[in-house]
Amino acid sequence: MMPDLVRVEPIALLPTPAGCAVFLGDGQKSIVFYIDPAIGISINTSLSGQIPQRPLTHDLFLQVVEIFGGKISRAIIMRYENEVFYARLILEAENEIMERKIVELDARPSDCIALAVRCGAPLFVVRKVWDGLKDMTPTLEQMRRSGDIGGISDG
Repeated sequence: MMPDLVRVEPIALLPTPAGCAVFLGDGQKSIVFYIDPAIGISINTSLSGQIPQRPLTHDLFLQVVEIFGGKISRAIIMRYENEVFYARLILEAENEIMERKIVELDARPSDCIALAVRCGAPLFVVRKVWDGLKDMTPTLEQMRRSGDIGGISDG
């Protein structure tokens, strides 16, 4: 049975001394987690509509999936444990060789976001996880007011 899910979108990316902070929001609440700066650049590149001179790793992965008749159906942040988020990437394939196949892969949430923004796939958080996380919207709004925010600044 599918868990109750909250649909979210990346609403802000913010460079930090150790990497990049990603804010995900549903229009009423936002959460934050920290990712590798290279993946932050990958996400921001896609969201800003920039086309890199050569394919980035996420572009390459997406091309491979598509060549084999697949698509990224959705990404789900499944749990939060010991300050680490865990996610699943859901792929679907249907081609002349096989019937419709759904594959679920263990993935880092940052990679899930980078892939989802490239192909328009929805991003979800399991409601139980979402409800247990602190709302970071006031922090994000204060950063916006003070001008301390970079990358995408609104959702």
